[in-house]
Parts: sequence; C-alpha cells; structure tokens
Amino acid sequence: MIWLGIDTSNMPLSVAVVKDDTLLVEWTSSVKITHSVGAMPAVEEALKQANLKPSELDAIAVAEGPGSYTGVRIGVTIAKTLAWTLKIPLVGVSSLETLAGNGTMFNGLICPIMDARRQNVFSAIYSNTGEQKLEDGHYALEDLLAKVSDMDEDILFVGQDVAIHWDTIQSVLGDRAVRAPFYQDLPRASVLIAQAKLKEIPTNEATHHFVPDYKRITEAEANWREDQKKAGNTHD
Repeated sequence: MIWLGIDTSNMPLSVAVVKDDTLLVEWTSSVKITHSVGAMPAVEEALKQANLKPSELDAIAVAEGPGSYTGVRIGVTIAKTLAWTLKIPLVGVSSLETLAGNGTMFNGLICPIMDARRQNVFSAIYSNTGEQKLEDGHYALEDLLAKVSDMDEDILFVGQDVAIHWDTIQSVLGDRAVRAPFYQDLPRASVLIAQAKLKEIPTNEATHHFVPDYKRITEAEANWREDQKKAGNTHD
C-alpha cells in the first residue's frame, strides 16, 4: 500500500511517501515559505523522487490540526483534492499527535507545544506508547502547566514553539521538564503516515465531509459571538 503524507499545520512543511513499511521519500523544512506556494511542488517532487505517479497512491494522510488556520486549511485542501480526484481514502491525524510521535523513545510523558499567542498554546499529553493522557486542545499555558504538575512522570516538551515558553515551563516544573533535541522539534510526515496506518480507513465518500480540526474558533467568529451576546441575540 502506498501512502502520501502531508503536514502543513504550522510553519514547518513535511511531505513523505511510504510503500508498505518502507519510507521512500521524506522532505521536511522549517524555512519560512508560504504553504500555498511550496506545498504542492513538494508533493510533486516527492512523487517524482519515488518514481511514482499520483494514480499509484492508495491513501493519503494529512495533519488535520490544530495549528495555523491557513496552514491547516492548505494541507487539508490539497489532501482532499487529491484524494477525491484519485478516489482513494483520506485519513486525518492530529497535528499534536504527530509531533508527539517524535518522542516515543523518551521514558516519560510527551507534551507537544504549538504557540497560540497571548500565553496560550495548542497542546496535549501523550504517553510514549501513544496513549492520550490529556486531550488535544487550546489551553492557557498556566492551566496546561497546572495539569501537568499533577502528573508524576518526567515530561518531554516537543516543538519549535517550546522555545517561546521554556522559561515559564522550567519555572513551574523544574527538572521534571525535559526539552526535546532540535531534530525532534519538526513534524515528520513519515510519523504522520505511521499513525494514520493504525487508524480505521474511512470510505472514499467520507473525503467529501472531511474538515480541519482547529480546536478553537477564529478571532472573527469570537468577536461576532461577543457582539451577539451584547446585543442579546444568543444564549451561549
């Protein structure tokens, strides 16, 4: 079975092609480039290097979010378009789960971090076997660290955005907090595919209904809801 994996959920871009249990091609970069410009050429180049035509793909795995609204949307749009056109299944995987998958050799818990501004983060907690200990979500960093403090194990923090919050993390958790090495901070599409292979393969028709999982509403929608509350037009 030949898989294409695409992760554009944050600034890094990762694309991979896997045949059965063999990684044929993987390309990952954290160079700042607009995914709308770079993602599709990266897919085309990966298939070219693997000496494959799009019609030879059997399934596509995509990072479904959370992360950058624009980044997630671009990756999902590319993946949906290819899957729908080729009539092959599309499997979504949490962007946080994929990032956490880089730390499976760590003897403890794994906490992927994506900055969400204003001292908020997208995060979750996973065991090194992939079991979720805290669900994916949009958390105030203070609240996340309070939850982590109640857990007994050492915790590996993974992701480029850990650097933004590292001083605060250390001040709360001390030596229990471990920072992943730099080469584990980028999401890898090969890990995304490995995780997708463990999930139930959806029907081809399900591709049409596939949507990103942002884990928070947009600022525009939040402002609209607040205006509606002030106007007395909602009971939320």
